[in-house]
Amino acid sequence: MSFNGTNLHMGNLAQLSKAKTRSISAENFTGEKGKGGMSLDGASASCARDLGQGWKISPCIPLKKGETFELARIDESGMIQHMWMTCAPERWRSLILRMYWDGEEHPSVEVPLGDFYCNGWCQRSIVNSIPISVMTGGGMNSYWQMPFRKSARITIENLGSDIQQFFYQIDYTLTDIPEDMAYFHAQWRRSSPVGYKDVHTILDGVKGQGHYVGTYMAWQSNNDGWWGEGEIKFYMDGDDEFPTICGTGTEDYVGGAWAFEQVEGEGYLPYTSPYLGFHQVSKSNGFSKVNQRFGMYRWHILDPIRFEEDMKVTIQALGWRSGGRYLPLKDDIASVAYWYQAEPHAPFPALPDKDELEVI
Repeated sequence: MSFNGTNLHMGNLAQLSKAKTRSISAENFTGEKGKGGMSLDGASASCARDLGQGWKISPCIPLKKGETFELARIDESGMIQHMWMTCAPERWRSLILRMYWDGEEHPSVEVPLGDFYCNGWCQRSIVNSIPISVMTGGGMNSYWQMPFRKSARITIENLGSDIQQFFYQIDYTLTDIPEDMAYFHAQWRRSSPVGYKDVHTILDGVKGQGHYVGTYMAWQSNNDGWWGEGEIKFYMDGDDEFPTICGTGTEDYVGGAWAFEQVEGEGYLPYTSPYLGFHQVSKSNGFSKVNQRFGMYRWHILDPIRFEEDMKVTIQALGWRSGGRYLPLKDDIASVAYWYQAEPHAPFPALPDKDELEVI
């Protein structure tokens, strides 16, 4: 299906449209037609001193400590179709990405930069999926559809020290948006550690109609042994003690099985695919890195989880103890929930401070 060119797949790529394509970057801060590459000063002005205007003078921006920079402001109807960003990976948890639709006060997206792109451990990891792709060198790409009817505003807040080079490009279309299209949302949460016999809450407090479309988890195992017996649970539309959807294990939820081993006893085998991934395995070195860390994702693109009134998502941290008994774990879990819903949305819980966000 397509509407004015906002949802082009290979099946209708040849279909003509009157939608207008625009792009915002440090070379065109407003995305205006015919205004790209006009800068006379910028981060690379000295490099272009022999060539002049039009020769890559402003490819990136600096971000000062404590600064919130407005990456994009669009005051028309349309849809963001692609976002590309990159900077040094050690900064990925201290940069906060926020998105606001149609002039709303509270952001619909509030996530640390790396976690949004399925790289929550401040270490580069390749992701080859449909909505999120992270390539060599730390090039981070999002293809989530993000419609808006009046305006879109995207900001980045720097909670760390000064950054000399932050690169970004936001590609979008200007077009009418059908009435039945919902707004994109993403929320970050962390349990560090998960309480004993407690669960990690991925999402809670969602009110209204919508559909859940994805989960990313940055998981640190704080015990020896297998850590992924826990079940993910989806509570929707008035569910109380028991959920409507209950998974069978952490590795099962992201499409794997049997502790992510290809050959028993040979350890984890990472994978990344269009809708499922166990893409990051950071091993202990016995000294500076004493715990294993993992990254995994599950996109509900072909199987969205629809709700009419409310949604809550939790996952257990569960391993094994003696006698073939389950052991509730106290692991460090950070997650991003991705969903679409009708506005208005309930305000998110306050994001932790820099120390509580930090990867240590």
